[in-house]
Order: sequence, then C-alpha cells, then structure tokens
Amino acid sequence: MGRDLPQRDFTDEDRERFRARLRASLGLLDGLLTSPGFGAGEPTLGAELEMFLVTRDGVPVPRNEEVRRAAADPRLVPEVNRYNLEANLTPVPLRPRPFTALHDEADTLLEAVRRAGAAHGAEPYCAGLLPTLRPADLTRRNMSPRGRYAVIDDALGRAGRGLRVSGEQRLRMRSDTFCAQGAASSWQIHLTVRPEEFTRVHNAAQLMTAPVLAVAANSPLLLGRRAWDESRIPWYEQAFGQHRRRVAPADRRSGFGHGWLRGGVRELAEEAVRRYAPLVPLCSDGDWDRPLRPGGPPALDELRLHLGTLWWWNRPVYDPAGDGHLRIELRALPSGPTPADMVANTALLTGLILDRAAREPGGELPFALARENFYTAARDGMAARLWWPAGPAAPVRLAARDLVRALLPRAAAGLAAAGVADDEVQRWLGVVEARVLTGRSGAHWQRRTHRALGSDDRATVRRYLELSSTGAPVHSWPAPQARVRGKVKGTGRGGSSR
Repeated sequence: MGRDLPQRDFTDEDRERFRARLRASLGLLDGLLTSPGFGAGEPTLGAELEMFLVTRDGVPVPRNEEVRRAAADPRLVPEVNRYNLEANLTPVPLRPRPFTALHDEADTLLEAVRRAGAAHGAEPYCAGLLPTLRPADLTRRNMSPRGRYAVIDDALGRAGRGLRVSGEQRLRMRSDTFCAQGAASSWQIHLTVRPEEFTRVHNAAQLMTAPVLAVAANSPLLLGRRAWDESRIPWYEQAFGQHRRRVAPADRRSGFGHGWLRGGVRELAEEAVRRYAPLVPLCSDGDWDRPLRPGGPPALDELRLHLGTLWWWNRPVYDPAGDGHLRIELRALPSGPTPADMVANTALLTGLILDRAAREPGGELPFALARENFYTAARDGMAARLWWPAGPAAPVRLAARDLVRALLPRAAAGLAAAGVADDEVQRWLGVVEARVLTGRSGAHWQRRTHRALGSDDRATVRRYLELSSTGAPVHSWPAPQARVRGKVKGTGRGGSSR
C-alpha cells in the first residue's frame, strides 16, 4: 500500500479499461505459469517490518516522512498514518542462514530509525498494536500525505462502520475511515513459490498460520483495553468496512478465505478479478502487457495493483523482476517484540509450511475448522484449543502450546530439507521452544504488565521499549512488578499464558 499514485480521480472509462486489462491479464498469467524458467529460481525469504513512531512515554509521533528523509534509506517507507513506518527487508536465499540475515537487517534498520527519529523525539515501537492510541489518533487528519491512501479511503466509502472487539474487556468504536487500520502493525513474510507447488504451499500456509499465530501473539492492548491476544486481527479486518452482515465472508476484502485452494495461483487471481471491484483503477502507460526487459515476463501492472488492494491474510504476489516469480505473502503475524522474536516466528512458520507442503496434497481438515482455528488463535493465544488433522480419524482438538511443541520437529525437518543450516534451525526454533515452555508470549507479557501497572498504558509502553531495545526475546523478559498502595510488589515468574 506504500507507493504513491500519479492520479487520484478516475472516470467510468478508466474503470472499464482497467477491468478489461484485468480480464486479459488472466490469459497472460496462464501462459506465464507454463513457460520455461518462470519461477524456477532458488527460493527466497523477504519481510516487511511495520512499526509505530512514539515518544518514550508511548505518545504517537506523526513524523514518518521526516524520519524517513533523515534516515535517507530507501528501505523505509511511510505507512497509512503519519506515525506508521515500514521497513522493507532485502530478500535472502532460503539457504543456508536466512533467518540470521533477516534478524541482522531488521536490527540495523530499527537502529537507523532510532537515530533518525531522535531529533523528533521518536523511536520505533514494534508490536501488533500501540496501547496508547486513542480514537482521535485514528482519523483522516493523521493520514500519511500520499495520494494512494486517500484514493483507497474514498473508494472503500466514508460511511460509518462499527469496530468492536470483545475479550477480557470490551471495546467499541465508530469510524468513517480506514485510517483506523493504522492502529495495527505486522511482520509480513514473503516466501517464493514455484508455480507447480503453489496450491500445496498455499494450503499448508492456511493450515499452519493458526498455531504459529497462537504462540506469536503480541496485540492484547487495543486503545487501552485488554481484549484478544491478537486484537489486531479483527480490528484490521473491520477497519476496511467490509464486515456488515450483508457482506459474505468470501466477498470481504480482508479475511482468511473460504475454502482450500485447488487451482493454484490462477484460481486466486480469477477470484480477485471476478469478485472484487477495482479500488484504484490506474492503468499503466503505453503497452500494458509489455515486459520489463526484452524477453522477460509482462509487468501486469493492473493485476499486481488490484491484488494489492485485497488484504487476505495469505496473499498471492506476482513479481515480474528478472525471469519472474510467484510469492505468498504471509501477513498474519504481528510486529515485535524484537527482531529475535519475529525471526523465530518466521523460522517456525516457514518450516511448517515447507514440511506440510512436501508431505500432504491437501488440508485434511475441513476448511471451516481451519478458519475457526485462525480466529481462535487470535482470540486466545497460547491458551487456544485448535482443531488438528488426525489422519483417517476425525480431527482432534489440542492446546496450542502442546501442538506447537509437537510440531517443532516437523518445522526443523522442513527447514533442513530446504537446505537451512542445522545451527540456524536450532538457534531460531530454540527461541520458539523457550517461549512455549515459559508460556510467555508478547501478548502474555503485555497483558500481565498492564494489569500489574494498574492499566497504565504509558508505563506499559515505557517498560516494553526498555526491554525490547535490548534485543532479548520476550520469553526472557523479567516479570512485571505490581503496584500495591503506592508500592510495588513482585508478581513472580509465570508459566501460564493467561
């Protein structure tokens, strides 16, 4: 969503021409998927790290353009609201040590943001939600000054929409803008996929997202309320204004999906063109089906732009760079707490996807249960109970912590088969194992700290910033200190996830 637009107003003729190009793009995509060399390169991993800009007390700092210019790093781009910033990490080969490379680059970029933000009293805050935000921070006056966001906001409609999340505490808010989406920050993983493997890898991603999300949860504090462990998930979906009852789940522009994939990326592209009206009908100049270079694949600008306005949690990406390739953008995981935590989550999810895709042709779980798992994991985090395939027997329900512990060897096998070095596998999956054994996810730590500090949002953010700046993964963070009649009382070290 970050690139700017040279045009903001569109005519009916623009829209019809855009739709025609989308339909024609499907035919070109069919040819690409069977052409020699397309998508045949070595697999790679990439990531996008979203963050908030805040003061030491957690007050949002609406200076993303100023911080970006001061950093002078093209990997940094503004996001929806002026206190949102995104870092686009360099794609790396999947072997031998991709996770250490992503960790080190994320760490370097966060340090660059700290240095650039110092003059504006801003530092990066990496979490799925910023607890100190209030409804007034989520209005159009805070929108980043890039035409794309205003165009999307207008196209989605300015009618009021209700946003609500229930949990330990309940939150309701009315909004007439998708700027409410600026409350959420994610760590989005890009995994390249060969065309012939796309169906199996996508289905594996749909199945494996829930258990990973359960142990990676880091978004329990929404506008000062303790709600779902991953309150970011329902909030993000509702911010696009597509959750009125008359809109079927399959027609929402953000969501988990409605069935196992059968026909590869072509099925998803066709669904995108058939079901969803273009939000940004910007047609490319000149020969729209031109290759980026002689003999290369066509740019398919319109199809790429259209897919970028569908915010599915596991989203297909066509990239014409080089000889062209396909990716799956894994969008469900939260930002933070530290690069170590995010990279460990990446290792777990990537390994599980690769292992599952290599072993199973399909989901072996009714899709309705996979979808239920996703929202149960978002709501309950490590305390979630998830449905899981049991071979020829009926699915069973397992505690998320137990399930992930049982799946760790499968993740290790998937990474090893892809050529990831053994010490790399052990290092990063070891972070996940320690988190599961202690029961201390980012959501667990934030929830307990918020309670212990008397629901003081700013004090919670201050402590989170202090600990995350050390780079130590969240399972090692010390337990919060409870306030009792003006004093503090140690709450001890907990193993429970609630």
